[in-house]
Amino acid sequence: MTDVLEKDVLTALTRVADPDRGQNIVALGMITGLSIREGHVGFAIEVDRARGPKLEPLRRAAEKAVEALPGVLSVSAVLTAEAPPQGAAQPARGHGHAHGAPQAEKPAVPGVKFIIAVASGKGGVGKSTTAANLALAFAATGRKVGVLDADIYGPSMPRMLGITGKPTSRDGKSLEPMHNFGLACMSMGFLVAEDTPMIWRGPMVQSALSQMLRDVNWGELDVMVVDMPPGTGDAQLTMAQQVPLAGAVIVSTPQDIALLDARKGLNMFRKVDVPVLGFIENMSYFLCPHCGERTDIFSHGGARKEAEKLGTEFLGELPLDVAIRETSDSGRPIVVSDPDSPHAKVYKQMATRIWEKLSGAEKRAPRIVVQ
Repeated sequence: MTDVLEKDVLTALTRVADPDRGQNIVALGMITGLSIREGHVGFAIEVDRARGPKLEPLRRAAEKAVEALPGVLSVSAVLTAEAPPQGAAQPARGHGHAHGAPQAEKPAVPGVKFIIAVASGKGGVGKSTTAANLALAFAATGRKVGVLDADIYGPSMPRMLGITGKPTSRDGKSLEPMHNFGLACMSMGFLVAEDTPMIWRGPMVQSALSQMLRDVNWGELDVMVVDMPPGTGDAQLTMAQQVPLAGAVIVSTPQDIALLDARKGLNMFRKVDVPVLGFIENMSYFLCPHCGERTDIFSHGGARKEAEKLGTEFLGELPLDVAIRETSDSGRPIVVSDPDSPHAKVYKQMATRIWEKLSGAEKRAPRIVVQ
């Protein structure tokens, strides 16, 4: 296979001109975050925030220019805009608005009934494993389900759902999601090699998330499960503000330090008016597979107590179990690999309860969709 060199990519991009400024996008310094890995090319095009909505043809032209190079297997270009300088007028952010003040409308995703976020205040608590198994549990109860892997820096869903390959496009404008186990899925892990670091700034990540959400042919879905990045940084806050989330599920382990971060995650969603559907306690306890003795390695019951303290529902607890870890690592999560196991039943019970809350909220109040 012909090696793809940075200089060749930049040369190809000099053939793409900014329609308003008249010069090519390389000379104007608009290309950032260029990454090349085994024929897969990714980069961002920095544009003025006000011009962003009308520059989609520029983004597509840049992708086509690079796709024409020998050895290029895929191209992922995103539009990004620098944040306005401090002191400049900005739209009200969710954590600073007064209750009752007008909120920026969150455009709906066509065909998607409910979008829920699976989040955690910190990494390493099993959030992605929980998101994958909850999505499969929704599907097991007859729902049409999609999974958006919003963890740009550490995408896990391709491996957890046993999906390989690259997305295709029927019209050259939007991507077809990947599929397995009856789920539709999109992840940055499909667009770049697994060991490629994403050295992208916040605005670039936000643009990539927006395109994976709205430039993908998701079809008709009852529920989309979003595997959120860990933490409560700008990417997470922007996702919570810009995506029409029906609710969020907080995953935590029982120990105090994890619960402290989980509380931050819950408060972030509340400040941007996203309902918190409940807490899940992961790695709640350990049962020895040999003697059956139970050990509360990370303490126990902390998430339940925290949920009660914060006035939200406790959805359930899952043990630290090698079967859950091994099935996720092998690309056959426990809900599909051992659907009658006690652990799979817990995931299904939680999915059933979450669906009851989603559909119950829909019945209590009309849904307003702005088109």
